[in-house]
Amino acid sequence: MRVPVSLLGATQLPLFSPSQPPMSSLDALQPQDLAGLARPSAAVPNVAGDFAFTTISKYDFEEKKFNKTLVVFPVASTFTSAEIPLPKGEVFWLSGTTLAHVVEGDKDNLEIYAFEVCGGYDAATASDRPLDLSCNRVLIGTIPTKTATNFKYNARSRHLVFSDNVYDDYDLNTVNERDKLLASRGTTAMIYDSTYVRHWDTWVGPKKSALFSVALFLHPDYNWRMGPEFFSPMKGSSHHTPVEPFGGTDDFDVSPTHIVYTAKDPILPEAWHTKQNVYIVDIRGASKPRELTSGKQGATHSPVFNHQGDKVAWVELDEDGYESDRAKIVIYDLKVNVRYTLTQHWDRSVESLMFNMEGTFIYFTAGDQAKVKLFYLPVPPTPSESTTDPILDEIYTKPTELTSTGAVTGMYTMFTGRVLFSRSSLTSPNDAYLIQHLPRHLSDLTQPSERVAKGLKGDISKISGFTEAALREKWLHPGEEFYFAGANDKKIHGWAFKPRGWKEGDKKKWPVVLFIHGGPQGAWEDQWSTRWNPNAFTGQGYFVIALNPTGSTTFGQELTDAIKEDWGGKPFVDLINGWKYALDKYPEIDADRAVAAGASWGGYAINWIQSNPEFGFGFKALVCHDGVFDTQYNGFSTDEIFFFNHEWGGRPWEEKGKKLSTKFSPSNFVHKWSTPQLVIHSSKDYRLPETEGISAFQVLQQLGIPSRLLIFPDENHWVLKPENSVVWHEEIFRWFDQFVGEKKDESE
Repeated sequence: MRVPVSLLGATQLPLFSPSQPPMSSLDALQPQDLAGLARPSAAVPNVAGDFAFTTISKYDFEEKKFNKTLVVFPVASTFTSAEIPLPKGEVFWLSGTTLAHVVEGDKDNLEIYAFEVCGGYDAATASDRPLDLSCNRVLIGTIPTKTATNFKYNARSRHLVFSDNVYDDYDLNTVNERDKLLASRGTTAMIYDSTYVRHWDTWVGPKKSALFSVALFLHPDYNWRMGPEFFSPMKGSSHHTPVEPFGGTDDFDVSPTHIVYTAKDPILPEAWHTKQNVYIVDIRGASKPRELTSGKQGATHSPVFNHQGDKVAWVELDEDGYESDRAKIVIYDLKVNVRYTLTQHWDRSVESLMFNMEGTFIYFTAGDQAKVKLFYLPVPPTPSESTTDPILDEIYTKPTELTSTGAVTGMYTMFTGRVLFSRSSLTSPNDAYLIQHLPRHLSDLTQPSERVAKGLKGDISKISGFTEAALREKWLHPGEEFYFAGANDKKIHGWAFKPRGWKEGDKKKWPVVLFIHGGPQGAWEDQWSTRWNPNAFTGQGYFVIALNPTGSTTFGQELTDAIKEDWGGKPFVDLINGWKYALDKYPEIDADRAVAAGASWGGYAINWIQSNPEFGFGFKALVCHDGVFDTQYNGFSTDEIFFFNHEWGGRPWEEKGKKLSTKFSPSNFVHKWSTPQLVIHSSKDYRLPETEGISAFQVLQQLGIPSRLLIFPDENHWVLKPENSVVWHEEIFRWFDQFVGEKKDESE
């Protein structure tokens, strides 16, 4: 099935502009504005690093669907960018000027098309021509299923690697036939002999994810060709990757000859273990997978090759059964089969990583002080033997920080000391940024020249502004940070967001909402969100306080770990102290018009605040989204059993788990509940089943406490559908307005 692609016309990417209307004239960010705002993906450069693409999804409330646009833009030139509407399907680079687009075909298959990025510099006229995406679109091959995804092409290997959900034979060619047999069996019964039974928002079926490869190359006649055979490198291994439920292209990487990937340990029960191993395998499956990890680790993430293909790096946690342990960089030298930990003594958790083109530096993102920053380290000489604690000079152990604000994602190293990355903030979704003039060799760090010293952190420039025009007229407070003394006199972080219409000198004028984050190992960070966006609330006239108490990430592993077996303890000392601090610091807050909201662990916190009126918050109304009501029941019913076992010191029927549940479960203290509460839950939330929310609501109703239940039958632990998101916001605002919204300033 050929998909026509019509050129919308060349368009210049919006450039960053510091100009903004006066604050007094700014409009509120309404729920429909938030749900319908363009959602740019991370920018992806070609190998040469002169062009990049991003996809932009935007919800159309009239058509009731997302429309997607492909935008190709120059990384560092004056070429005019181009965009086209993009039918469903994935896009990836084949070469410096050729993109591949994967779409559904007519025969239960996928079709791969190649098309050129035309335009750019015209040597004949010595001028730039607008980019054009309508050139030479041709079908180059098909895949025999409709579910292949996570495409990653390595031009030097001349192979395309991707994942698909397959049966136990690991054979792409039998998937459609076996799907039909399963559908025609005359029953919907599902039988299980082991966990998982259901995971995140899906009942687990007989198919699992695996990697496949196929030859894909530019023929001497300048036509793209795809080989006739699909290779199954993981066949016979019992390995499955990407790892559910959130794994993707960051769970594997491709060199000219091999694939490196992470997979759950096939021997251990998945539901109560987090241990993942890293394996390397021939790209065609000519040899069996070989494990690179030690066997003593917990989860692993983001395995990557260096450009030379002789080193692999990944992110590794120590503790099996704990998903928020400190994540460290491990490097494996394939030439000498030595593995060592690079960031053993750095008290932050690495998220994603990539070698520079020379293989001399490793770049990575990590959460730090409520931001997700970009860092680098030089790659040290390989130790003589494998070790988790190598003796290294400080130059190899003290990361250099390249960014200090926002949340970095989608990092790509490029030739000549450049990095392309995307970054969002509390006031903007993703935009693309370029860092240039970065060091490429160790000597660049050690020689004392002034030029090199100035370039150690590169030169950062913003090269897109995808949502600037849509947000320019909106009130978007960037947040003010503050710190206060929490439990055990620990330094705790918080954010304050001022409401639309706020003026210096206001006194007890504004209602306030306390945000409590989930996780509990999570944080309110400087990044955009379409779900819990503080500026959706400031636009409604609320002062927002968001605290990062005990259990929060990005402030060091000690604080993250300290919530273990203490859900109802130290975090609430922090919340109480932070709340009092905020009320003292911001006299414009009307403490008599205070409300609070939280989801997941934050929902647990709302229920625990109900259970402990002696905390003295004085909230007039509460909102609990997908929160824990009965901790012991949750230990039996949740999908990822390892989570409860770690957080509560054992399984729910064992002595410690039972004792802590008796102490900290909101269900044991409902006789103290008295505050009006909106309960929100979703039927496809298998992390915290909907009976948790229904139970809390039924308690509130029987106690005669003003209450409402909002159920989303088609959502999971998150509310993702735009129409549902609008309802979610409107119901929360309506609920709060009943109890704290009656006081208005007549001058407004």
